[in-house]
Amino acid sequence: MTVEEAINTLSQSDPIVKLLQQVKLGRMKPTDAGLRAVTEAWLGMYRKVLEAAEPDRGSLARIDPSPRLAVLVEAEVLPEDHPAVRDLRDLFNKRLAEANSAS
Repeated sequence: MTVEEAINTLSQSDPIVKLLQQVKLGRMKPTDAGLRAVTEAWLGMYRKVLEAAEPDRGSLARIDPSPRLAVLVEAEVLPEDHPAVRDLRDLFNKRLAEANSAS
């Protein structure tokens, strides 16, 4: 999967763009079941994208999940210690280490 394909795939299911604004406006609570379901699906999609992404540093840096995860944690949509958050960060770091060792 190219980085452009990865970015397009992730942007289609990104809860930050569509739903986080609703939380900020008070129309939705961070604990809303719908928001949680969309966020969980997005985390799963992000995992698949990282697993299929090109193993080079530049491409991986463009799809680093850390900034998006930080926004979701800050908005209290996800806790910092959520298993999917930890797993996604661990997978990204693993893929980055693989890219570093390949170069």
